[in-house]
Amino acid sequence: METKPPIPGQSIAAAVSERFDVAEHRRYFARDLEGVVLDLGAGNGAMFPYLQTATQRESALDVYGIEPDPGRRRQAKRTASRYDLNIDLRSGQAESLPFADDMFDVVIAFAVFCTVQDPVQALEEVHRVVKPDGEFRFLEHVRSDGLWGYIQDMITPLWKRIDNGCHLNRRTDEWITAGPFALEENETLSIGVSPSRSFVRGSATPVSQTENDSRIERNERDPSVTLKSSSDERFRESH
Repeated sequence: METKPPIPGQSIAAAVSERFDVAEHRRYFARDLEGVVLDLGAGNGAMFPYLQTATQRESALDVYGIEPDPGRRRQAKRTASRYDLNIDLRSGQAESLPFADDMFDVVIAFAVFCTVQDPVQALEEVHRVVKPDGEFRFLEHVRSDGLWGYIQDMITPLWKRIDNGCHLNRRTDEWITAGPFALEENETLSIGVSPSRSFVRGSATPVSQTENDSRIERNERDPSVTLKSSSDERFRESH
């Protein structure tokens, strides 16, 4: 019997990570922001104090947020009011963003892609809404190497049922590079606790469709290179 898809929200893994010192990583997200910014999966507004600081540095900063869960969106609105942050906060799914093409200078995602229904499609949507010279900043928990990775594979089917659809064994960083993005920064972090204890933080820039098509064509000629189609297949296996 099929189970009803969970309403995306903050997973236990993301909530546990908040107990660690994440201020450094939120400041990383908010550094040198200019133009139009999207907080993807705004949750209860944990990024808002840092975005408010960014608006004080750059008064022309235009901030948007998207959060699918109504309860957390209400919390986020209260947080925005508390910090006097002018933000356009909307309902919507990462796989179908309610924004125009090439709208954002920066898209940020903090522990979002473990719970979205289709992370590959969500990444395509990020690519669609970010400007050609824009930036995607992310912090996500991913599948660990070695024994812990196999343990995550085994417990993910149960874990995602009890933890709001959270997948412990996704390879979001690989999907980013296999899709229409080029990594600018990528760092493995020692935050969180088991069973979600591998996090990656980084930034990526969109590649053009022509460049992406050429890269896929080169990869198809070289089986040793990770293909986007392989990423799709790994998503289906972990989903």
